[in-house]
Amino acid sequence: MNLTGTFEVADIAAEQAVLGAILIDCSVLDEITFLEDRDFYNPMHQQIYKTMRWLEKKNNPVDLVTVTEAFAKFGKIEDLGGVDYLYKLANSCPTTANVEYYAKIIRSKALERRVKNMAEIIKDMSRDDYESDEEFFSYIEALVSEMRPQHNEKMQSFKDMREQYFKHLKTPAEYIPTGFKQFDEWAKGLWRKWLFISAGRPSVGKTAMLLQRLQGVAMQNKGAVLLFSQEMKKEQIIDRWISSATGIPFQRIKHKNLKPSEMDQIYIAYEAFEELPLYVQDSAGVSIEEVKAVAKQIKKKHGRLAAIAVDYLQIMKIPRRRGETRAEAIGNVTGEAKRIAMDLDCCFIMLSQMSREFEKALKPQLSHLKESGSIEQDADVVEFLWHDPNDTEMGGKVIQQTIAKGRDIGLNEFRLLFQGWKMQFRELPKERG
Repeated sequence: MNLTGTFEVADIAAEQAVLGAILIDCSVLDEITFLEDRDFYNPMHQQIYKTMRWLEKKNNPVDLVTVTEAFAKFGKIEDLGGVDYLYKLANSCPTTANVEYYAKIIRSKALERRVKNMAEIIKDMSRDDYESDEEFFSYIEALVSEMRPQHNEKMQSFKDMREQYFKHLKTPAEYIPTGFKQFDEWAKGLWRKWLFISAGRPSVGKTAMLLQRLQGVAMQNKGAVLLFSQEMKKEQIIDRWISSATGIPFQRIKHKNLKPSEMDQIYIAYEAFEELPLYVQDSAGVSIEEVKAVAKQIKKKHGRLAAIAVDYLQIMKIPRRRGETRAEAIGNVTGEAKRIAMDLDCCFIMLSQMSREFEKALKPQLSHLKESGSIEQDADVVEFLWHDPNDTEMGGKVIQQTIAKGRDIGLNEFRLLFQGWKMQFRELPKERG
């Protein structure tokens, strides 16, 4: 490309019109918040626009004088071709009325250039430079994300939002039942766009609870249900589902000590699971980028997602930037998990560890989430599963289910009976007998 072609001349003219409009009336900056300095084709225009935004951020006037002074301060006035070029920009724009139109042209052309540049970068990439296929594709996805415009949504009045709001009201509320009747009657089930944290100390049946919940969600046929298992192989996960579904003792399935009649039950149960939109991936140290990539692929194939689940948060692959604490790095993961739930319109369930500090307390608190910080802030719902040794029932171990945070649903407590021999929970009356 060169500046003598009509395509490039049109680009430059649009850029000059936008910069000139700002010099005439800096309030137009509020109309083009979507425009980034990288969107300008001409490097000199990039610097001028960047300077204008810098002045605006500092609450300084943006005009011929202040922009000139800013460039002079940093010794870059010659880069502009002198002060005369700024005067030329101001004089080249007879009106500010069309600034948004020209800004959109600039952004569209910029996006086209970035696509072409990205294609060249990808063409020159080598798989051999990356440790795994996933890392290779994650880098490509990062390039695509970087290419996208950084949208700055405008504030809207009630008049602006009217159509969208009444469409929202007329759209039936959609919740996904879990099969736990008491919880579903109270919370209406799992909500799409939730980040749901389920935490507990060892031996309270966190994974068994997760599996039973995911099975219940899958049975609603509201979309695909994805499980990322980091500590157990797929076969071990299925063993637990089969035990829960058939009532065959888990240990008998685990040790393959099965009667012919039990094998028949397992065949029947397995066929029932085949009809459910359940997907399992067993990967140690899965990254949040991999979870997102796989989820997007399954959504494209299946049409819709109901839930994504990761067992469990603290053993994911969690990269840390220089100077970043472990808790901050985990916060990056939970923040991205929430964005995935929003973008893919599903519930994202993460199992989490609890700190040992809980053992000194009477009841769990949000601060008992291990490496809490952003976890409790990002989560819509935080559930604690814990055992009160003073609460007992025949036939299993009583587990307290405490909803310690519930955005839009409030707080609550439930009692569950964990029958670990068949990896199954059932609800108990709230009041102890």
